[in-house]
Amino acid sequence: MHKGFVYILSNKNRTTFYIGVTSDIKRRILEHKTGIGSAFTKKYNLTDLMYYEKIEGMNECINREKQLKNWHRDWKINLIREDNPEMKDLSASWFIEQDGKLLLSDR
Repeated sequence: MHKGFVYILSNKNRTTFYIGVTSDIKRRILEHKTGIGSAFTKKYNLTDLMYYEKIEGMNECINREKQLKNWHRDWKINLIREDNPEMKDLSASWFIEQDGKLLLSDR
């Protein structure tokens, strides 16, 4: 069974949130950070990874995504703060900037 990830992104001010699903979390976050993730995340500059879950099976991922999208904003923030109380970008160490381009780090 293929694993997947459900993730929550936000902007620098933590005012807007986006919930997505992917089979490759690092690749997908890199896409968001470089502006090719989605029109919504690009429009609102949602590039900071606040939360993610690894889930077995893409159908389960999609079901979890739908569940989280139906949650109230406060519930989502509480979920994020359980594992990320300071609401920092969890992917900050995943990438390096080289020659003006953002690349996946070896770390």
